[in-house]
Amino acid sequence: MKEQVKGIESYVPEEPLTQVKKRLGLKKLVRLSANENPFGTSNEVKNALLNWNFSEGNRYPDGNATQLRQAIATKLDVQPENLVFGVGLDEIIMLLSHIFLEKGDEVLLTKPTFSEYALHAEIEGCKVVEVPCNTETGGHSFAGMLAKITAKTKIIWLCNPNNPTGVYEKPAAIADFVAQVPADVLVVIDEAYIHYVTDTKAPSFLPFLDKYPNAVLMRTFSKAYGLANYRVGYAVMAAKLAAYMQAVRLPYNLNALSQTAALAALNDQKFVADSVQKTERERKAWEKFLTAANIKHFHSQANFIFFKYPDAPGLADMLLKNGYQLRRGLAKDWLRLTIGTAADGEKIRELIKTQKRS
Repeated sequence: MKEQVKGIESYVPEEPLTQVKKRLGLKKLVRLSANENPFGTSNEVKNALLNWNFSEGNRYPDGNATQLRQAIATKLDVQPENLVFGVGLDEIIMLLSHIFLEKGDEVLLTKPTFSEYALHAEIEGCKVVEVPCNTETGGHSFAGMLAKITAKTKIIWLCNPNNPTGVYEKPAAIADFVAQVPADVLVVIDEAYIHYVTDTKAPSFLPFLDKYPNAVLMRTFSKAYGLANYRVGYAVMAAKLAAYMQAVRLPYNLNALSQTAALAALNDQKFVADSVQKTERERKAWEKFLTAANIKHFHSQANFIFFKYPDAPGLADMLLKNGYQLRRGLAKDWLRLTIGTAADGEKIRELIKTQKRS
């Protein structure tokens, strides 16, 4: 066994909602801790799956995800060979780390950010170098990262919008940063929440990708497309880098049902637009409330809000007892709230008002 693996704690998944409801005696429990789409999944996905040829269940799926690959390549205006598919972005993150990292390498990432970047670096025996986010805005510290680059730096992770802060960086700012990064350092831009960005009409780094062959872009169907259960993620990168990934990934990683679901979801952009519109409206309501209540938070462009509260665990416990589960433990005194429905948002805000008065 790798020595570094011995010190890593096993992943502990969230307790199933049915068990939490039973344990707390709740009739209703809304999970606002996993950044899922509260508005469900496109009906086009349901129809596509009901019409799937189940007689093919004994056959291996298309290992190249040909139809989905071509559809995404067309939509993004990239070549099919620039795409690599994974079982969610989890597998893409694992593959990037496994292929490009060696023991003794270093990775740079913002603190706080998505925990799996650091996890897979540790599995490969690498040093994780954390650069604190801007304490006022919650944004990435590009200057801080540039100052931490060494001859051992191999991968820089940029989640945009960042999880858990929700803060978004403009593509030009990221491009300016990548231009200053050595060409032999991989810069991975995780755009899992890019569909929720409404501050600008052109939020993605994608147009800059051709200019920087050491940059990789990641996307997922788990958020705005409402396919978290189907586990479909992908990365866009230079064909040379993609070839390395294709050589190592499992040959049948995406099953046929997942491919069918993703293709149907991709074709229903109205569902995505409606989800984003509802999220934006409720996100604004949350920011207005938090500002008026003098509760510190960062301006979010994702489907969640990160806010600081004096007794964050106590507030989370109170909300859980009232049927609302938030994400805790990401930073001291901070909670992450997935943007839910307007009705749930109104109820939670009333509960927080009550908590503040008591």
